[in-house]
Amino acid sequence: MEYFVCETCGVQYGLSEKALPECSICNEERQYVNPGGQTWTTLEEMLENGNWINAIHPEEEGLYSIRTTPKFAIGQTAYLAKAEGFNLLWDCVTYLDPATIEEIKAMGGVDAIALSHPHYYSTQVEWAEAFDAKIYIHEDDRRWVVRMSEHIVFWSGDRLELHEGVTLHRIGGHFKGAAIAHWQNGDSGKGVVFAGDIIRVVGDPKWVTFMYSYPNFIPLPSQTVQRIAAYMQGVPFNRMYDAFNRRIPDRADKAVQKSADRYVAALEGTLFET
Repeated sequence: MEYFVCETCGVQYGLSEKALPECSICNEERQYVNPGGQTWTTLEEMLENGNWINAIHPEEEGLYSIRTTPKFAIGQTAYLAKAEGFNLLWDCVTYLDPATIEEIKAMGGVDAIALSHPHYYSTQVEWAEAFDAKIYIHEDDRRWVVRMSEHIVFWSGDRLELHEGVTLHRIGGHFKGAAIAHWQNGDSGKGVVFAGDIIRVVGDPKWVTFMYSYPNFIPLPSQTVQRIAAYMQGVPFNRMYDAFNRRIPDRADKAVQKSADRYVAALEGTLFET
């Protein structure tokens, strides 16, 4: 019996004798099945291969990024944000080894794990068991959880305060239960948002975008983007980090609003003629 991991999205499945014929998370229009065919591994195989390491890098006071090198699966970045007496792990990476566990425990461990959306569930249960932490997933995305655990807490509504100054917001879009995290004390008290790729920083780091599917380039409807932008007006923040270690260091709140306006103008045919 093994906990198989999809090599395309990096999500770990529940215990089974053999791998499934397909990954339900990849076999859907927001993701994709590798053109070479469905392939699987396990975390144990990854550890035995010794090909990967996790780099933990300070981003600002009280904040660390966690990236696996070389890239595995989607290649997202996880973040460890430290509030007073509380450490939040935002999103997960698949690879988890003893060195990573030891380093994070030396930093105070993990009190809670929160996920933006199913593509980054990865080995979330392994992380939760290593640090005896709860996993917070919005109930609207329950159907996408492929390895259940007593550590998982399905939350509801549009807002959940995990700790003073650390709040989750369901803003939808990319997935129905898609969430962002607000770290109130980040950026010297100006506020930080961890957006996953629910809101993604683009090549020009003064702008963001919003998509239903990034690999398949499926946009969101204009009314959905307008709703997200309107919601974000109620979240006080200055800096934003996305899922791929891109950030908007200053006035990220303004960048979200102007980007939403540009996005809607493009969809409605008023931004340009071509």
